[in-house]
Amino acid sequence: MKIYNNANLIRKHQKGVLAIGNFDGIHLGHQKVIQDAKKKAIKNKLPFGIMTFEPVPVMFFDKRIKSHRINSLYQKINQFKKFKLDFLIIIKFNKKFSKLSAEQFIEKIIFKKTKCKYLYVSKNFRFGFKRRGNIKTLKKFENKFNYKNLIIKPYKKKKKVISSTLIRKKIREGKIKDVNKLLNRNWVVDGKVIKGNKRGRKIGFPTCNLKMGNYVIPRLGVYAVKVKSSDFNKKGVANIGYRPTFNGQNLLLETNIFGINKNLYNKVISVSFRKFIRGEKKFKDIEYLKKQIKIDIKHAKKQ
Repeated sequence: MKIYNNANLIRKHQKGVLAIGNFDGIHLGHQKVIQDAKKKAIKNKLPFGIMTFEPVPVMFFDKRIKSHRINSLYQKINQFKKFKLDFLIIIKFNKKFSKLSAEQFIEKIIFKKTKCKYLYVSKNFRFGFKRRGNIKTLKKFENKFNYKNLIIKPYKKKKKVISSTLIRKKIREGKIKDVNKLLNRNWVVDGKVIKGNKRGRKIGFPTCNLKMGNYVIPRLGVYAVKVKSSDFNKKGVANIGYRPTFNGQNLLLETNIFGINKNLYNKVISVSFRKFIRGEKKFKDIEYLKKQIKIDIKHAKKQ
């Protein structure tokens, strides 16, 4: 998979099949768009690629939105690789790009740079200045700019449309099993282990601490997880919250990894959420907390 950090494709990747979208989460609905587009490319012996945007446009327009992403860009790229794309275009969503009108986007990016023959988008795709472009706009300019626009109907599960918005809502509610079904994989938070105050180690349950960065904040509490790094893949129990028993102020993801008791500072780990165990609560004292942690660990080891 060739990655382009703008839309200047080399000739062998032009005149192909292109799917466009934010693809945050690459959930079952996104997967359907990608699979349908890839089938079209194979059938017509054309190159196949995806165009996505960085940062996620809503976070560009509203700087107050911090906790939004289902995927990091790194995770998104790795998920795209699994579909064996020929190319991936990552458009830098900046002030200049945001001012392109819908027709300018079609002419300057889709037509002049990618020259795509088939264009796949979801039914609710919006683009161009003030999001004025939609599927009707794409249809209107098909003949002028020599592409065929193919619209994928929203993918439903149990009569509900699968969307990134729905998945974010379920993450915030702690409905991790539902989230994992909609993603067709476990939801994962990646990050570099940072130094904490070592309270976990002092009470007999050492933890690896991560900041949540731009990820959606799940329901505060305890989760059964799996933790992966370059040299291990272990079960664990994680707490996302403020540590009210210790009057904590900063949100942290703290993970006790089963069978690992070594310094992991500055190491990148992936915490894969498997099941919500309980909500965050303030304990009377450390002894009550320790008893609860032992119960949480038993639950997590069963998952």
